[in-house]
Amino acid sequence: MNLRQYEYALAVADEGSMTAAAERLRVTQPSLSQQIGALEKHLGVQLFTRTPSGVTVTVAGRAFLVEAKIATTASRRAITAARAADGELAGELIIAVHMGLGARQLPQVLGQLRDRHPKLQVTLHEEPDPADMERLVRQGTLDMVLVHHIPAGCTFDIHPLGEEAYVAVLPKGHPLLSDGAPLRLEDLASEGWIRFRRASLLDGYLARLLANAGLSPHTVARASQISTAVRLVAQGLGVTVVPASAIPEGFEELACPLQPSLTEPVLVGVRRNPGSAETAMLDHLNQQNWCGTGLLCQPATV
Repeated sequence: MNLRQYEYALAVADEGSMTAAAERLRVTQPSLSQQIGALEKHLGVQLFTRTPSGVTVTVAGRAFLVEAKIATTASRRAITAARAADGELAGELIIAVHMGLGARQLPQVLGQLRDRHPKLQVTLHEEPDPADMERLVRQGTLDMVLVHHIPAGCTFDIHPLGEEAYVAVLPKGHPLLSDGAPLRLEDLASEGWIRFRRASLLDGYLARLLANAGLSPHTVARASQISTAVRLVAQGLGVTVVPASAIPEGFEELACPLQPSLTEPVLVGVRRNPGSAETAMLDHLNQQNWCGTGLLCQPATV
């Protein structure tokens, strides 16, 4: 039994198919099946149930995969630490990011990191549901989180970066956009609203805002991506409220500030005893401009 077999089992679980997992791992399907069979024989349990359409994970398999993920993550970190000690940043950095957070800053950070450390790979878990975020934290999978609020069970060291402003987004030509004056939520009470997945943190935030204002506007559509919601607004379906930095380029003219202003903190959590890769990422994040003035913010010059 070895870590490679663990990685094979994790890939099969992710893909739900021996064929797809073999393609992803760039091995032959018979070889993969043989390795999974050998692992199951060594463990004395069946990890997967084979079906005509693929595979499903058994109860024993789910228990094993949780620990297998921790083991492969620990192995990855050990390799990264060893190479970093020799002056080379390599390996994989795994980060979870709340919906829309750092949509403008994060690509710049990752570009800078790539230029300086081309052998370092970064994997992003974008917009995980709260339950998924807690699961990732609990499994010890993550190296860093970029969030508004620290997820339950997270023992990472927290570093405040600044604030994220929220803005209203209205269709082009809407009367409320004419003078560019800040809007109150009450001004949008009679509008149809574009909302987000019910399980998402962003939709929960909007629900609390509306409830606190005593408003219950009509929801005309729901989107899983902020960029999609903004494009629906641009087509005249309704209005929405989103983080200013998450508005796609070319749609900034549809944004309007809110009064009173709405902001949330921007926090980065870094696992205890971080390696050189996490430290480098944190340095680049700190060099960005995380201010509360929304679209007026410009990235810092590095």
